[in-house]
Amino acid sequence: MAGRGKRYRAAAKLVEAEKLYPLGEAVELLKQMPAGKFDESVDIAVRLGVDPKHADQMVRGALVLPHGTGSTVRILVFAKGDKEAEAKAAGADYVGGEELAKKIQDEGWMEFDRVIAAPDMMGVVGRLGRVLGPRGLMPNPKLGTVTPNVGQAVKDQKAGKVEYRVDKNGIIHCPIGKHSFSSEHLLDNATALVAALLKAKPAASKGIYMKTVAVSTTMGPSVRIDPGSAAVAP
Repeated sequence: MAGRGKRYRAAAKLVEAEKLYPLGEAVELLKQMPAGKFDESVDIAVRLGVDPKHADQMVRGALVLPHGTGSTVRILVFAKGDKEAEAKAAGADYVGGEELAKKIQDEGWMEFDRVIAAPDMMGVVGRLGRVLGPRGLMPNPKLGTVTPNVGQAVKDQKAGKVEYRVDKNGIIHCPIGKHSFSSEHLLDNATALVAALLKAKPAASKGIYMKTVAVSTTMGPSVRIDPGSAAVAP
């Protein structure tokens, strides 16, 4: 563990490296770890028994965590007319159309974390695919970010809506809160995400679906979880 900081080493001493912890116990263990200089994110990593190279085994979706993520999200909405007013009233940070698209294209402006679009604005947004797509910011109807109900979409994002997508290695990475959250809130959020992943299991997935599960803080060691306990927690 050479090169690791004093706080990391202290946290690692709490974890039995080869043990598979029940989800609730793992969360409690994270809470016992020394707090950092900032309120670290708590993340969950789930390795699924899918091959994302095949479209029928792609796992992707979104959900509003019961207790949010604890992070401030800057939201950009492409809308006009009544929908523009609706988005502003719901708390969107930036709302507009052609002028915002031009600012992104010409100036490289990227001071936002989520993008929502009304359906009639996709002609404008579509031109930004090469910029927004690689960053995971392209609005998508399946994720509820292309919708006529832009006001509700903004509220959901502000309330802690998270998107998950399996990577090329079959792993889902997703935030479930902050180290300052109570154990109960972290457990609720983790359980909600696991339930969503189980519900999203592709019919083409064979064998063990939820292979490994682990939770960790931004700067701390990971805690391995018994997949069976995660599926039935709390």
